[in-house]
Amino acid sequence: MKFLRTRQTLASVTSGLILGVAVWGCGSSDKKDDATTAPTTANAPAATTAAAPSAKRVILFYGNSLTAGYGVEPSQAFPALIGQKIDSLGLNYQVVNAGLSGETTAGGKSRIGWVMRQPVSVFVLELGGNDGLRGLPLSSTRQNLQAIMDTVRRKSPDATIVLAGMQIPPNMGADYTREFRDLFKELADKNKAVLIPFLLEGVGGVPKLNQPDGIHPTPAGHKIVANTVWGILEPVLRKEAQ
Repeated sequence: MKFLRTRQTLASVTSGLILGVAVWGCGSSDKKDDATTAPTTANAPAATTAAAPSAKRVILFYGNSLTAGYGVEPSQAFPALIGQKIDSLGLNYQVVNAGLSGETTAGGKSRIGWVMRQPVSVFVLELGGNDGLRGLPLSSTRQNLQAIMDTVRRKSPDATIVLAGMQIPPNMGADYTREFRDLFKELADKNKAVLIPFLLEGVGGVPKLNQPDGIHPTPAGHKIVANTVWGILEPVLRKEAQ
């Protein structure tokens, strides 16, 4: 089993939320110098999107600094790489990156209603890592993730929910570590969501694939993460397209 290497939180800075300006009706993006200042969508410039709103189905990535692409160029973060794969195959989807550095499940719960003002086709939920690294009560983590999925179901009843599993080091004790790992599968089963067993498979704990903080993937690491996600996501998109 591979683990993240430190108890440091998944993001040392908090920066702007990444959303499609025209698609989601947001204002201007935060201009801070980190990777959360990504383009308004993973695949299209803001001006193009504003001038001609896309009829493509939306895949919304909702997560923390891993999704936001902390420390790498926006185009190198795994959601953007997924967008590139989608474009290369001519699939009728666009990727929207709603990653926010430093986000916990409580923070995700508080903003999900605002983010879900427009319907989505696929909702990829990547939250919980910061909770685990901070040793937050897992009952709260579970409740918050459930609340997020409940909101998605209410706002977009036909959306497919994809839940990204995470693992943490054993610093908090074996019981906490095991319960944290298992709660993702439990929630996926309960909600009939599609599970990515471990988002950082092959990347977590591998120094050369992570930035100096030992937590955030390098561009090479993001490529592996994208392949992991794509292995789960592609059959979902193919099925929806039928």
